[in-house]
Amino acid sequence: MSSATESFSVRHQAIYEVVKTIPAGVVATYGQVAAIVGCGPRLVGYALASLPTGMDVPWQRVINSQGKISARSYGAADPRQRQALIREGIVFSRNGTVDLTRFGWDGPDWDWLYEKGLQPPPLRDPEVSSRSS
Repeated sequence: MSSATESFSVRHQAIYEVVKTIPAGVVATYGQVAAIVGCGPRLVGYALASLPTGMDVPWQRVINSQGKISARSYGAADPRQRQALIREGIVFSRNGTVDLTRFGWDGPDWDWLYEKGLQPPPLRDPEVSSRSS
């Protein structure tokens, strides 16, 4: 395995491990997960889109910084994601957004982060904080 491929799979695995810590009833943003793992938000999206079948990773709990479900490569949001979030108690507004101040994830336990060699997350997603100021 090339070092680029190995680094890629290690990064994906780190993304999956972080996403597994997001509890039911809350959502995280791609940016939050990216800040913890040390990558860009798009890589988080790519990793979740390429999630191997059968892996127990709650991919549906990651949405964009606007509180919306991101469009997939075919141009539309996956209705399964919305339905899964509703089953977990997430409420969508009339325009299809989730209130991140109400349902936003505070991040994983810091001891868990240090054990995994990951970074503590910012207290709030910078994109969300800048919009609410």
